Amino acid sequence: MSLQCATTGQQATGAPMSLFERYLSLWVFLCILVGIGLGQRFPSVFHLIGGLEVAQINLPVAVLIWLMIIPMLLKIDLKALSGVRAHWRGVGVTLFVNWAVKPFSMALLAWLFIGGWFRPYLPTEQIDSYIAGLIILAAAPCTAMVFVWSNLSRGEPHFTLTQVALNDSIMVVAFAPIVGLLLGLSAISVPWETLLLSVLLYIVVPLIMAQVLRTLLLRGAHGTKRLEAFIAALGPLSLVALLVTLVLLFGFQGEQIIAQPLVIGLLAVPILIQVFFNSGLAYLLNYIVRSPHCIAGPSALIGASNFFELAVATAIALFGFQSGAALATVVGVLIEVPVMLAAVAVVNRTRAWYEGRTGLPTQAV
Repeated sequence: MSLQCATTGQQATGAPMSLFERYLSLWVFLCILVGIGLGQRFPSVFHLIGGLEVAQINLPVAVLIWLMIIPMLLKIDLKALSGVRAHWRGVGVTLFVNWAVKPFSMALLAWLFIGGWFRPYLPTEQIDSYIAGLIILAAAPCTAMVFVWSNLSRGEPHFTLTQVALNDSIMVVAFAPIVGLLLGLSAISVPWETLLLSVLLYIVVPLIMAQVLRTLLLRGAHGTKRLEAFIAALGPLSLVALLVTLVLLFGFQGEQIIAQPLVIGLLAVPILIQVFFNSGLAYLLNYIVRSPHCIAGPSALIGASNFFELAVATAIALFGFQSGAALATVVGVLIEVPVMLAAVAVVNRTRAWYEGRTGLPTQAV
């Protein structure tokens, strides 16, 4: 084990996964049941909520997404961008996988599986929408859960913070062009005004608000403790907002899911493949450039996970509650935790192999 990773192992003692995070798939499954039940029982209520739009942005969903995203963005310190040079190898690998590989590999998998092999088993009118949802999901690198995965793999915390801050900054300018490009290549009409408005509402504005609030909370004595307490207090509200959003979405998707329950399983296939492909690619590239394991682990996990809250919000804004795109992004939420825990297990169990070679650097570079 390198000196840097040994030090990190002593320092990376962040909080373990919460009960909600560990059983996220269970909560999502329960939301499916509750949403379908309520949607069948009170269809007029759901149609009323679905009609509360301004410029194709659903106002209730916008509020819920803000409640989800802002507490997560409060954890991001954009000042950490100054540490990019200290971890340039791992940062370079993760940026390459996140922005040059992941969205395009997902688009390829969506075209192959959803547009090709699985087409006979899916509703024809939703094929393009499913593909769009998968593309949107892969174009948004994870923000909040990355800290959990990094901690579970004993990752270097400063690298993780730097990488997430950098990804969030890049997402402001790269998310819309990448989504627009891949949807265009898929011959899917892109409502550019709505896409750009989604970026403004769900990335730019929350990021600015979170950074301003973070700065205010950190002022004066005990600023760090005050910030941590505030994030902890907002945590339950953020989780409730996520669950309510999922209930609303499945309230609209109920008839489609009841008619074709196989859809969820088929949509999960390309997501599973892209998670393991991209995490494996990032892990091996870090091995090639000789990053320490405490950098390679979180780099691989950052390269695989998704900012599903943003993806869900964008899919609803572009295609609506009842769209296949919205359903596809929620399947990402459904399998996020078990799949990423499996990736963490692989990273941890291969530590001895990874560190068994000679010539590892003694510090993260």
